[in-house]
This record gives sequence, structure tokens and C-alpha cells, in this order.
Amino acid sequence: MFRQALTKIPSRGLAAPASSRAFTTTLRAMAEGDTGAPSNTGGQGDAFRRREKASEDYAIREREKEKLVELRKKIHEQKDHLQKLSDHIDELTKEQGGEKN
Repeated sequence: MFRQALTKIPSRGLAAPASSRAFTTTLRAMAEGDTGAPSNTGGQGDAFRRREKASEDYAIREREKEKLVELRKKIHEQKDHLQKLSDHIDELTKEQGGEKN
């Protein structure tokens, strides 16, 4: 009855032919990473989400450890290089009769 009432009111411009109407619903929008479990607001939370976060945290820590090892290696190499340069400078100044041999 309601559909018929809307289709018979041409003066308002709101009515559409009954054949063109479709039943529509909206989909539930979920953000990236949502699994549908309640958020961690006091409840147990989602075990998968906790496990995934722990795995990501572990991977990040491992990458940071590798970067630190590489940086320490580079620092050691730079110190060795600076020591060689310092020794070379000392050798050159002695050969040339430099300052206060």
C-alpha cells in the first residue's frame, strides 16, 4: 500500500516507478586488520590479533638487532681506518723532521 501511495504522487517528484526500486542494505565496513572480535578494552581480545602483534614485534626487534650489529661493525672499521691514518700521519711527520720529533 505504501509503495502504491508513493508511485501515485507525481507532483512531489519523489516517487520512482515500482519496477526500478531495489531492496538494498549497507555492508558492514571493517578497517584493515579487523577480525570482528571485540577490541582489547578489558576483555580477552582476539588471540589471533595478539599472536600477530607479538610476531610483528619480534620481527621488528630482530631487524633492529641486525642493524645495530651492522652499525657496530662499521664503527669498528672506521676506528681502525682512523688509527691507520693517524699512524701514517705520525710516520710522515717523523720522516720530514716535523714538530718535536
